[in-house]
Amino acid sequence: MKKMIGFIAFWIAVGMLLMLFFTSRFLGLIICALLLLIGYNFYYCD
Repeated sequence: MKKMIGFIAFWIAVGMLLMLFFTSRFLGLIICALLLLIGYNFYYCD
């Protein structure tokens, strides 16, 4: 279950990173970084 949540959070973060190219918002950057960290910790760390 943790791997699935991590995988989903990682791809949400990738989508938000693409969104930053169209509208540059600081909050989007913070959320993107948070989701990347959550995704990395859940998917790659046991």
